[in-house]
Amino acid sequence: MSLEEIQFGGMLTMALLTLTLAFLLPVRTAMGNIFSRARWLMAGATSLLFIQFLLQYTLHFRQMGVTQGVFINLLFFVPCAWQLSLGLLYLQRNGKVLRHEWLGGIGAYVIMVVLLITVGTIKGHSLLEDTPEMRMAEYMAACIYSIIQLYYSWLNAHGFRHLRRALDNYYDHDKSDMLRWMERSVLLLSLSALFVPPTLFATGPLLLAYSVFIFLSMYYCIFSFICYGVSSAPQQVMEAETEQEDEEEEKEEKQEEKVKTEKTANPEELGHTKEAVDRWIAAKRHMRNGITIQTAANEMHVSRHQLTVWLKTTEQELFNPWLTHLRIEEAKLMLKDHHEWSNDHIAEACGFSSRSYFHTVFRKQTGLTPSQYAEQASRGSV
Repeated sequence: MSLEEIQFGGMLTMALLTLTLAFLLPVRTAMGNIFSRARWLMAGATSLLFIQFLLQYTLHFRQMGVTQGVFINLLFFVPCAWQLSLGLLYLQRNGKVLRHEWLGGIGAYVIMVVLLITVGTIKGHSLLEDTPEMRMAEYMAACIYSIIQLYYSWLNAHGFRHLRRALDNYYDHDKSDMLRWMERSVLLLSLSALFVPPTLFATGPLLLAYSVFIFLSMYYCIFSFICYGVSSAPQQVMEAETEQEDEEEEKEEKQEEKVKTEKTANPEELGHTKEAVDRWIAAKRHMRNGITIQTAANEMHVSRHQLTVWLKTTEQELFNPWLTHLRIEEAKLMLKDHHEWSNDHIAEACGFSSRSYFHTVFRKQTGLTPSQYAEQASRGSV
């Protein structure tokens, strides 16, 4: 595969992704304007990448010289990567991106462009003339890009952890798979940024390999975003985020009223919650699939804040790990007492969403598969 073929393929692919983002995705989603703005940021990124591929393919900048190709790539790829990172951050933060986080990428790009133009035109040189000064300016610009991209990757990684914690503290089973594409996209964008300085003036196979990597990384990020937008994942994530925000607001109100938080929680309140939890467990209410922390709190007749504070006193600390632990303990008893029961039956009876999920979490917590545990239980080894 030649570089020209990659450029042509990239041009067509980015054009199709831009059209999909702009016209084919649902106008309204559970996230409303938040998803819409993230979509237009992504569409802006694919448009810039389309223009970059188009210029490289039609004007043959790489054939003119390495410097010319690098100059065009920096001008278009840097804002493209910035918009992709910002689109992810916009989703993760529920639209709450701080002003300095917006301006950081813009400021870095302006500095980079001013640097390239200033150095490129000194001594009467042309912007696309291959000079030692221009090469140094392009290398400095690439380093600026790497730094700002790693900064956005750090913000996105932090946002991903926040979202995963919100899901773990709301739903009754692991839903982090729906966010896995975000984690991978952040990693790919980080690697792209790290590889820019050492490969900036590369030619031959190294340039080809890096071009393929960039193309596939961008395609994965955008295509995953499109799949995420048309799925039910945004609604589930937003529900968990909303509940967490409500919990944080309630916690702030409690603090303002000088009510003790989880670190110095009221023993009487903790005791009341513990009794409610014990009654709920004794009634086997935890053995149903599809429970949320709000559902459990309502059934226990305690507030979600009270349940969250009590959960902090447990080994698991969060709702999903705590509930999963309870279900695994129930599954162990069933495997001991009913060797003839299938894993499908036990998974359903204990409230697990699927047999495969039951198998995964059981092995993670016990170090054994359900079948191995049942076999050892029959011999009295466990």
